[in-house]
Amino acid sequence: MTMSQVSDVVQKFFEDFERSSNTFESDLLPLQFSDPFMVADPDGGIQVVRMDDFIAGIAKRRAFFQSLGLQFTKMVSLDETRLNEHYVMANVHWQMHFEKDPGKPVDAHNSSVYILFVRDDSPRIVFYLTHENIMKIMQKLGLLSGER
Repeated sequence: MTMSQVSDVVQKFFEDFERSSNTFESDLLPLQFSDPFMVADPDGGIQVVRMDDFIAGIAKRRAFFQSLGLQFTKMVSLDETRLNEHYVMANVHWQMHFEKDPGKPVDAHNSSVYILFVRDDSPRIVFYLTHENIMKIMQKLGLLSGER
């Protein structure tokens, strides 16, 4: 894992985020986001997500990714840029390892930029931008059919 100029607080936050992303911990995941938070996609779509909706969607997200054979999500790289006293921008590259068909592993790579609000060494995601459309990536890799 390559890291450059990353504070201990942000490093630990994304290690915890990686773990909760793998376990879909409905107790931990909501603590890592502000209420509400914003999401932007590479096609210009922007969404405000309320915590109740986010929590309700965790089980569906887990079932969806498990149906595709997701084995784990791993942080490959993390870069941090301090924006001011309370805000940090983190650019994270992720690897998602799937094995939908036994013995035929498939890795998907994607990157996201996160804006964290940090107070009392307790970061929360207030905004994130995905650089690639993960659904399109999974279609190209043969994990999803063309519909959705």
